[in-house]
Amino acid sequence: MESPIRRIREIILAQDEFLVTSHFSPDGDAIGSICALGHVLKALGKRITLYNPSGLPSRYAFVDEPSPIERELPAALPAWTFVLDCGSNERMGEALAARKAETEFINIDHHLGNDEFGAVNWVDPTQPSVGNMVAILAQALDVPLTGPLAECVYLAVSTDTGFFTYGNTTPESLELTADMLRGGLNIERMNMLINKQWSENRLKLWTEAMGSMETALDGRVASTIVTDEMFRRTGTTPADTENLINFLRRLKTVRVAVILREERGGRCKFSLRSYGDDNVQRVAARFGGGGHKNASGGSIECPIGEARNKLIAVIAEELELQ
Repeated sequence: MESPIRRIREIILAQDEFLVTSHFSPDGDAIGSICALGHVLKALGKRITLYNPSGLPSRYAFVDEPSPIERELPAALPAWTFVLDCGSNERMGEALAARKAETEFINIDHHLGNDEFGAVNWVDPTQPSVGNMVAILAQALDVPLTGPLAECVYLAVSTDTGFFTYGNTTPESLELTADMLRGGLNIERMNMLINKQWSENRLKLWTEAMGSMETALDGRVASTIVTDEMFRRTGTTPADTENLINFLRRLKTVRVAVILREERGGRCKFSLRSYGDDNVQRVAARFGGGGHKNASGGSIECPIGEARNKLIAVIAEELELQ
């Protein structure tokens, strides 16, 4: 079987123009990967359009974009589109999914259960982030991992590994970061830019959300809910809940942390985090979701209190916590 990296390299060298996108409501890996690949392609003299239906989140306004991340697709799509960090083609958004006949997809991802929707698929769940994969591609194309490219790769790698504290951290990801440090990456500056993004309103939201925290199954599961009313009262958005779940799993007895938030139409979005062998991807899959073994999510169409009870029941069953 032909190496997907070799095939992607061939396509990049043969083509002049690319669209680069990732999943909507992008996180650090998605934004870091889009911009990192944009820098790689730009270094090779390619024309690029960076696209995300959600745009660039304000908390990542510090990122050095090789080209502005557009919220609207161009009138004409290029022959090839890179789709990054999307476990399924639905995650790229309705607008691009509706025009998939106009372009070929290069699917680069690290999620379990990726449905390999691309004409070319490089899916590797052993990779801690798609940013790592973009770095490997840059090396295959002899593009140095320095300057803004290194900063974007670091954003992707550090946020998806919890700053190298999660179980998905690999020797290769640490070696990659060491190489970028040797190349001039200012890690102190990057960590400050990534982490020092809170508003007073966000702190108020977290105060309310932590007040709704409950434990279950003898303290082995901790959950919290975030309602539309909380968002309205504190003047915040779903983006302000990022990383809240990791505070729940700091409790000594907790094996699984759960956060649920209300969405329009009676749907609740949930995120799950765990440690070690506790595979929450199996729990998410029961509700049509997915992700990684220790970090997964999905949605449930029912009131938020009922959704919490359903999740806890499935966690108990799947992880044998009864």
